Amino acid sequence: MKVIEILGYKRANLGKAESKKLRTAAQVPGVLYGGTEQVHFHVPMVLLRDLIYTPHAHFVDLNIEGSIYRCILQEMQFHPVSEMMLHVDFLQIFDSKKIKMDIPTAFVGKAIGVAKGGVLAKKQRKLPISAYPKNMPSIVDIDVSHLDLGQIVRVHQIPMANYTILALPNTPVASIEIPRALRSEASKEEKKGK
Repeated sequence: MKVIEILGYKRANLGKAESKKLRTAAQVPGVLYGGTEQVHFHVPMVLLRDLIYTPHAHFVDLNIEGSIYRCILQEMQFHPVSEMMLHVDFLQIFDSKKIKMDIPTAFVGKAIGVAKGGVLAKKQRKLPISAYPKNMPSIVDIDVSHLDLGQIVRVHQIPMANYTILALPNTPVASIEIPRALRSEASKEEKKGK
């Protein structure tokens, strides 16, 4: 999995007024959890864009004044109107502990049903995955090439290599939906046959 390095600075003062000052200066206040202690820091807003707006999942090397922590993005809070980043939480990870992440899905192959006029419906854009950090995929590839009209790929049909998908086994991930025009053609043909 790709690692993004983010440079942060320790926060001397905590509280709402201090957080507001940081946001005005295009800084995002944050907290690092999971280690022996909580680390309060702030990071330039621009450095978080790559982490948030890319389609793949990433690990983060959070460099806080020379101390580097390997972590994952736990939560990001945005302003409800302006959508400005308000706060970020990271979870420190360790090689010996399993972690849980929502990993994006990628649909691979040209479905048989799409060639016949069907539409690929992507039901799950992300899947919850549990794995050790070294086995965590950055994306889950789902082969849809075998899907015909009306068929579905479910979680239990996805091959898992050294990780576990935490969604229910019967959860639909992708399907080939039959468009209304194709359905009406089929019913016309059926009526002609009678």
